[in-house]
Amino acid sequence: MAGEISNAQQIVIPSRTRVWLAPVGAEAPTDATVTMPTGWFSVGLTSEDSLKFNEEPQFEQVRSAQSDFPSRTFQTSDSATVEVDLQQWSGANFKAVFGGGSISEIPPTGGTGTPPKQYRFTPPRIGGRTEVAAVIEVIDGAKSYRYVMPRTMQMEGVSTDLQKSKEAVLPLRLAVQGGDEADAWYVLTNDPAFGPAA
Repeated sequence: MAGEISNAQQIVIPSRTRVWLAPVGAEAPTDATVTMPTGWFSVGLTSEDSLKFNEEPQFEQVRSAQSDFPSRTFQTSDSATVEVDLQQWSGANFKAVFGGGSISEIPPTGGTGTPPKQYRFTPPRIGGRTEVAAVIEVIDGAKSYRYVMPRTMQMEGVSTDLQKSKEAVLPLRLAVQGGDEADAWYVLTNDPAFGPAA
């Protein structure tokens, strides 16, 4: 069909991706290309093929003796997750992947001259994890997409390979949190293919 070739522009190749985090309640971006509002920080470099967004609804089926197929299917819950491996080690990234925690400066213990500053990271205790807002940014040429998630929480433990042969990454695994009064997640885009059909 002739129309199928022209629709090839609707294939998305994520040539650039970014992940942004902010405290819950931070002002969300208003469109797909505007500068990120104050309070958001980029997690920086991430491994090349690690970024994934998963949306996984859960369903139940009603079966009846009069049919070999379900009589009715209904959705029981919804869930969405973000997976990405962070290449940059920083205090903000450590707090993100461990679900919070605290960073304090260690007082110098003597020596000659002015010793370099040192810091202590303490992970959160049980029940002390904090939520963060998240945005995934995907760019394909002139097309931009932003997955906006007002509330997420680190949902897994942290396993980091410390090997000489490759970089040590911090695994960020966010579970999207929901609520009755707000969208759990949504996408902003300038892609003309999302416009109303002619």
